[in-house]
Amino acid sequence: MDSLGSLGVFVRAGEARSFTVAGQQLGISSSAVSKAIVRLEARLGVRLFHRSTRNVSLTPEGALFLERCRRILGEVEAAEMELSQTQSAPRGKLRISLPSIGTPFMNRLAEFKRRYPEVELEIDCTDRLVEVIEEGFDAVIRTGEPNDSRLMSRTIGSFRLVMVGSPDYFRRAGLPREPEDLAGHDRLLYRYPNTGKLQPWPLCRDGQPAGIGAERQASMVTNTLEPQVCFAEQGLGIACVPDISIRRQLDDGTLVSVLDDYNQDRTMLRVLWPSSRQLSPKLRAFVDFIAGSPLAA
Repeated sequence: MDSLGSLGVFVRAGEARSFTVAGQQLGISSSAVSKAIVRLEARLGVRLFHRSTRNVSLTPEGALFLERCRRILGEVEAAEMELSQTQSAPRGKLRISLPSIGTPFMNRLAEFKRRYPEVELEIDCTDRLVEVIEEGFDAVIRTGEPNDSRLMSRTIGSFRLVMVGSPDYFRRAGLPREPEDLAGHDRLLYRYPNTGKLQPWPLCRDGQPAGIGAERQASMVTNTLEPQVCFAEQGLGIACVPDISIRRQLDDGTLVSVLDDYNQDRTMLRVLWPSSRQLSPKLRAFVDFIAGSPLAA
């Protein structure tokens, strides 16, 4: 069992490329991780990591050993899961990540917690594209197409980007009726955290992009959703935001959508989890539950 523990520490460190991050994920100090790796290297008689004052990286032998260890630990995990499936209800820590668009799921997550009280939820909300495996997440909710072959996915719904502003703003600035009318309006823009690019607005005429460049008439630029919604409600401009994030505002009239005839955009929402990871009772319960969420429809 001590050997399996050392292999687990090595896999975490190898995937994270950091003793500090591995320690944080395992709940131990970075020095404890380093000592476990040193003992493992001494037992194997081979160097697994290149070390410098700034970072660590796998040696060729370490990279080969990492793949073997993943398979070994995967088999152990599978055996444990087979046993646990026959008995206990979902329990234990479940680490998940949601983009800011996932905020509407919070009521559903609260319901999940009430249904499965022995599951400890650790929720990370960020528009940064997290590294699911390297950062130790059990599952994430993401938009768009999955691009990591190491992940399994399940579609849980879709949403539409809509252009919205407050009634007061449109009384003052006028209601845009054509995409080109945006040239006379203040716009509350979103910048992708991972690429630094501004989000284009999905306006089309006869299948061709319409409107003005994303960088023009920027009243505000942000890399998360909440400021866009807040500023739009305060009458400071037009925002392009997911419809599922502003259903309440659209229903009570504090925000009004415009240019809907020029916007047929739809984006998929998916839940993803590591393909090497067995569907434990807690993870299976979460995937099945969130996929049935009416907020994702």
